[in-house]
Amino acid sequence: MSPRIRNLVEGRAWLRRHPQVADLIVAVLLLAAGVPQLLLTELPVDAAVHFRSPDAVNALLVAAVTLPLALRRTLPMTVLMFITAGQLLLAGLNYPSSPADVAAFLIAIYSAAAHRALAHSALGGLIAFAAFNVMLVLYDLHTSFLDYVTNCALLVGVWLLGRNLRLRRAYLAELEDRAARLERARGTDARAARVEERSRIARELHDVVAHHVSVMTVQAGAARRILDRSPDSAREAMGTIEEVGRTALSEMRRIVGVLRTERDTAPAGQELSPQPGIADLGELIDHVRETGLSVNLWIEGEARTLSPGVDLAAFRLIQEALTNTLKHAGPQARAWVRLRYTDADLTVEIEDNGRGAETLLSGNGDRPGHGLVGMYERVALYGGELRIGPRVGGGFGVRARFPLEA
Repeated sequence: MSPRIRNLVEGRAWLRRHPQVADLIVAVLLLAAGVPQLLLTELPVDAAVHFRSPDAVNALLVAAVTLPLALRRTLPMTVLMFITAGQLLLAGLNYPSSPADVAAFLIAIYSAAAHRALAHSALGGLIAFAAFNVMLVLYDLHTSFLDYVTNCALLVGVWLLGRNLRLRRAYLAELEDRAARLERARGTDARAARVEERSRIARELHDVVAHHVSVMTVQAGAARRILDRSPDSAREAMGTIEEVGRTALSEMRRIVGVLRTERDTAPAGQELSPQPGIADLGELIDHVRETGLSVNLWIEGEARTLSPGVDLAAFRLIQEALTNTLKHAGPQARAWVRLRYTDADLTVEIEDNGRGAETLLSGNGDRPGHGLVGMYERVALYGGELRIGPRVGGGFGVRARFPLEA
């Protein structure tokens, strides 16, 4: 951007922040154009009969009528009444009007309509219209009916222009306020969804840890009973306790910072139920196929033993993605599930060829966007990466990568 254009932009921004200065500049420009024309232009012979010759008093009155425009935004009704009174004074003294005071009169009518409520602006418009007719009587001008109608239409048009601008400003302000409220509501809803999903994740991880602690307790009791008569078996049990304890400790670290509220507490008797994992994926896909959705499963690479948390997170990710496909993809849709094992990570891909991409991303439907929030929370919990969006050629895709060293 060139320095000249940048200065112009900065100047306009400064004037928007200081509207009274901008209005004062407009008033000064009107005076600079109107007063010389008033003083230097000779009146026609027929007009000289009705008007006094312009002089310094006339110029001062025109300046006094025009300069209050600087306050037209903050005191529009006061400015309109002052300018109207000045116009009547000019007419009463038989001084001719100049372009400056006529323009100030019209701008004052516009400002009252644009910056005041309907009752006040209508009152100001009626007073201005009545003052215009009084000025015609004071000047004793015999105008034609067409000229009279044209001038009246000009006054009414200026007032309507101001009212239209006020209504448009109010409409835009309402739209901005509504957008701000919707944005706040969406942010609150997203935060609630994250809290709810974190609570569910914490409960599931708690169950995983509880299971491992139960195994450690059983193994420790067995090791104590056979320690004297079978040291090798006791040593093996202690190794199992060490391995399971490290896994439980790792999963405990995942729970730190994840809140669990009383309302999310699972019913009694269900806290220690086994959590699903990749081994249960076949059963999940069979259930989905029973609903009529065609699902294909591919597993690439050598399957590896996953940590319980990653195993659970991958299963829940696939479950949520297939549930979204059932809800939003529509009839005749197909889905594909791919698991790719490498030495460093596990990649999970769920794709479909349905029409649910726009519905899911726009948040239409049951609990809009909560499932996506849950996916991001689960993958981020294990340091993974998640990409969600429409597929090339149609449909929707979910791709997650879990680092196995987690």
